[in-house]
Amino acid sequence: MNITITPRPLTGTLRVPSSKSMTHREIIASALAKGRTEVTGITWSQDIEATCRILSLLGVAMEKSEGKEGITLTIEGGLRKQEGLLTADAGESGSTLRFLIPLAILSGSHVVFTGHGRLSERPLIPYYRIFEEKGISYATKGGLPLEVEGKLSGGRYELPGNVSSQFFTGLLFALPLAEADSLLVSTTPLESKSYVDMTVDTLARHGVIVYNRGEGIYEIPGGQQYKRGTFSVEGDYSQAAFWLTAALSGGHITLTGLSDTSLQGDRAIISLYRDMGGTIEKGPEGLTAGTGSLHGITMDAENVPDLVPAFAAMAAVSEGTTEIIHAGRVRLKECDRLHAMAVELTKLGADITEKPEGLLIHGKPSLSGGTVSSWNDHRIAMALASITPRLTGPLTIEGAESVRKSYPRFWEDFRKLGGKVEER
Repeated sequence: MNITITPRPLTGTLRVPSSKSMTHREIIASALAKGRTEVTGITWSQDIEATCRILSLLGVAMEKSEGKEGITLTIEGGLRKQEGLLTADAGESGSTLRFLIPLAILSGSHVVFTGHGRLSERPLIPYYRIFEEKGISYATKGGLPLEVEGKLSGGRYELPGNVSSQFFTGLLFALPLAEADSLLVSTTPLESKSYVDMTVDTLARHGVIVYNRGEGIYEIPGGQQYKRGTFSVEGDYSQAAFWLTAALSGGHITLTGLSDTSLQGDRAIISLYRDMGGTIEKGPEGLTAGTGSLHGITMDAENVPDLVPAFAAMAAVSEGTTEIIHAGRVRLKECDRLHAMAVELTKLGADITEKPEGLLIHGKPSLSGGTVSSWNDHRIAMALASITPRLTGPLTIEGAESVRKSYPRFWEDFRKLGGKVEER
């Protein structure tokens, strides 16, 4: 699907979708609790559907219902060994794949993981090394399909912390259910640590204890049980970033549903934009931002890789020079996001130099309209749309349906704020 946006200010109040990162975690923790649990306030997306699909395959019963503030999932938890070879389709979700591989092994089932798009290219080597050390049977020609079968026992687990925090989360979910105690150790400085903190916090809410000993070391008592109950999902700061970008580009937007005490690393978008001179205020209704004159800064993306597309777009229409550093891992997402943003913003007249680990951006007051590609990446599509108030002509985005991966109602919400969006 191609859409064309006519530049105009975006104004109004919007409830932010539930955090995709937290939704994965709440659903998985609830699926591991024996008995009935409800997870409320879910924004449905292709990635969340992939997680639910595989958990159902592993014996978890789920029932979905629509509510005023999103989807509610009623979950009858507990993994159950399934007979035969199971095909687990992770779609294009790296979180789904890496979170659920250890759980598939824990279930005792014989599972082959498959996926689509660039998912088969995303690194899984840290798990292969663990499989070999722990005697877990696996088969792959590199990437997906990946066939696994074995037993997940306690003990010492070592992982590099500079590939993806998702490997740590996958093991943190599974190891509390092993019979023996475990020690999970990062062999390098742990990047994107905030995502691991979110996992540990989720486990605590579900009655599971993990001891963070610092320096990427986690002690995990075995033989634990997940607590059932009712849990709600907070709003997503990584999605809020696109609306803050749009408001600062031209408009006035209030965002509701965000937690002031959130552990989401992407909450850093507020301080980043304030450092650029943007006005973002917290009021009784929510978080409000409006048109402003922003200037360039240096952004360290090491712990907030998902903010890079929105931030790069904002920098392209801000005064002065912005440099994004420590962003090499962004090349391993749904697309090479550094290259994609450099290419597409340049089509609109931006001044961007691509570097191995980041971007150097010389901002301009405005950019031209034109036709750009989403690279089949939800964050690329939303980032480009977010700066349309600063464009001098209409913007056509090819592959605009890519937003379904994380935010299916994005274009509906864009129109709700007064945006003029037409399908072509």
